[in-house]
Amino acid sequence: MAAHDRLPAPVPRFSPFALAVKRGIDIVGALVFFLIFLPVFVFVGVGVRMSSPGAALYRQSRVGKGGRRFGFYKFRSMLCDSEEVLSSFLDTDPRAREQWESHQKLEQDPRITRFGRFIRRSSLDELPQFWNVLVGDMSLVGPRPCMPEQEPRYGRYWSIYCAMRPGLTGLWQVSGRNHLSYNDRVRLDVQYAQHWSLWLDLKIISKTFWVVATGHGSQ
Repeated sequence: MAAHDRLPAPVPRFSPFALAVKRGIDIVGALVFFLIFLPVFVFVGVGVRMSSPGAALYRQSRVGKGGRRFGFYKFRSMLCDSEEVLSSFLDTDPRAREQWESHQKLEQDPRITRFGRFIRRSSLDELPQFWNVLVGDMSLVGPRPCMPEQEPRYGRYWSIYCAMRPGLTGLWQVSGRNHLSYNDRVRLDVQYAQHWSLWLDLKIISKTFWVVATGHGSQ
């Protein structure tokens, strides 16, 4: 590996005014979505509790702007003993292990409940992240929030990932989502940061509505 490949990639510079506008859009957008989807929050919460034992919400540590960790919320779509189920499944299925190591996703994930598949396909499991947006952990648009153990996958581009708030949606979601490898996800995160503008955010948001409506790229 060449020496320059080990050095952190240059972090793009962003206009403070444009970032302030982006944050304002995040706050207004999160509040509007909370009001519009309040009945859906109740429906999904009850559905999760009825589909399998356990809490309706799932909290996980993710990495945000500046490398700070935060509590990332989703409606629970998996069994409560999901880690044990995943470990056992990967130990007995080499093809699934290869897919997991490449994509960090599985086409047939044994951890996901029947109701969980429905809310994932419709992206309803993501609704609690509007809270993350409202309190400033996330943005409406940005790199997909990654788990701490996924940092090595970004290599020299980690500083670029940490330069922006992770997003509820982003280029990964509108470019293929679970059909892409993790290397593709890193590439799209870097591409987003290097070409970021408010206009790009608006285009991604408009594409997101189509992706959610069609279920394109979801599990």
